[in-house]
Amino acid sequence: MKNLLRNITLAAAALVFAAAPAFADQGSKPLAERVRHELVMLPYYNIFDNLSFRVDQNTGTVYLNGEVTDPVLKSDAGNVVKHLEGVTQVVNNIQVLPLSPFDNRIRWAEYRTIYGYPALNRYALGSLPSIHIIVNNGHVTLTGVVDTQADKNIAGIRANSVPGVFSVTNNLMVARG
Repeated sequence: MKNLLRNITLAAAALVFAAAPAFADQGSKPLAERVRHELVMLPYYNIFDNLSFRVDQNTGTVYLNGEVTDPVLKSDAGNVVKHLEGVTQVVNNIQVLPLSPFDNRIRWAEYRTIYGYPALNRYALGSLPSIHIIVNNGHVTLTGVVDTQADKNIAGIRANSVPGVFSVTNNLMVARG
């Protein structure tokens, strides 16, 4: 019985020491990396939303920016960030896009036009595709990251081909070459 109790105690101690680096690692990550992680893990965040942020390291203030289609996403973004260790204040400048059937039609037409094109459909892979389509009163903005300048140009051309779009702003960034 004494050996059993000692073995259980040693096993529990081993688990605590094995798990400690995993918990310590979360606090040692830079604040910007932890903010980014929390934002991309939001359940309602999708390709029709654009979230960005800036961290003031001196004051611990996080400035949230971007556009979202769901008002709940704006409040959720502010709530998850303000509970992070090291954050003293959250300034939530996220704009909620107007609810419009016209804009919704354009969103889905843009999605089909961009991601349905063979050269760009690889960007649709994963839980959060890398090209975000923001539609505000018929004006489209593309944000995100693509591999090449050619992919950026193709996405812009495809976005301009959707009927009913007033303008397209191509803010895609090129990751390499």
